[in-house]
Amino acid sequence: MSGYNRINWDAIKLVIFDVDGTLYAQSRLRTKMLYALLRHYALRPWKARDLMILQRFRAEREKHAGYTGGNLDKAQYDWCAEKGGYSPSRVRRVVEQWIFTFPNPYLAQCIYPGTHSFFAELKRKGIKVAIYSDYKAHDKMLAMSLEADLIVSSTDSEIDRLKPDPAGLLYVADKLQVQPQQCLFIGDRQEMDGECAIRAGMPYLILDKKPFHSFDFYQQLEQTLTAPITA
Repeated sequence: MSGYNRINWDAIKLVIFDVDGTLYAQSRLRTKMLYALLRHYALRPWKARDLMILQRFRAEREKHAGYTGGNLDKAQYDWCAEKGGYSPSRVRRVVEQWIFTFPNPYLAQCIYPGTHSFFAELKRKGIKVAIYSDYKAHDKMLAMSLEADLIVSSTDSEIDRLKPDPAGLLYVADKLQVQPQQCLFIGDRQEMDGECAIRAGMPYLILDKKPFHSFDFYQQLEQTLTAPITA
């Protein structure tokens, strides 16, 4: 589903957001992270294999899209460890540092224009807001000064599955007592977020990727919320 004008805001009671690439520009963050990583490991060349761990961790998660095998929080580290010959504890330590902790102070500089205003307008309209991410998102939301009625990730024990399995979306809708067809899921990848919404029977939007300086997705979306366009 694409196109702002297809949204019937009168029927929407809950908007669910993906996080990475949906609320902030990943390309901008990765540029900042690249320099930080190079500076860090230039002074610690004996730890340079950590960079391979990060690459492998992301690659293995992509390979396991839709995973439903249980104990996801542990399995994601085991996949990387087994393929690269690392210890699971080392993988966890590197990932926690460089994926879940270090980037957070940079997120406020990478958040998409119009995001805060759109969140505020949803609240003003009485529409609930939730987060469903494949990665832990509480600290990211705090770093971006964004609030939600519910924040869940695929590794939470209540979900324990990766997109595009719809369990996470269905859990959020059930927890907030909203029917799937009364929700709107906003993501940045059709093959993950779009497919997840389709399987959940939920309306969705895939944001338009534009250069950061010209990104206006949330401004345009807010306009349809404040002055809905009807056929």
